[in-house]
Amino acid sequence: MPYNEKLAERTREIISRTHKKVVEKKMFGGLCFMVNNKMCLGVEQERLMVRLDPGRYDEAMEREGCKPMDFTGKIMKGYVFVDIDALNTTKKLDYWVQLALDFNSKAKAVKKRKK
Repeated sequence: MPYNEKLAERTREIISRTHKKVVEKKMFGGLCFMVNNKMCLGVEQERLMVRLDPGRYDEAMEREGCKPMDFTGKIMKGYVFVDIDALNTTKKLDYWVQLALDFNSKAKAVKKRKK
């Protein structure tokens, strides 16, 4: 199992309350939730990837289980990982999902590469 299916289902339920145009893509060994054609959240085996407003990055880093996203060895401000142990209640997961959804409307879509 490349990603945590239970965490994916919990995340899916929260997103579906307010967003219908969601595409799920398997990538990077996990599951990515694309909202409005933009990367929003990702589920891995032991953590959640959250795309958030870079202006709220420092605030997010102070929360339990939050770590910088250094997927390529370089810290990506505007993206964080949250350990699964810090998502043990609906309220805690909801906080992170809403943080990503709030930024999604302002986020720029990644331009597709031409082949």
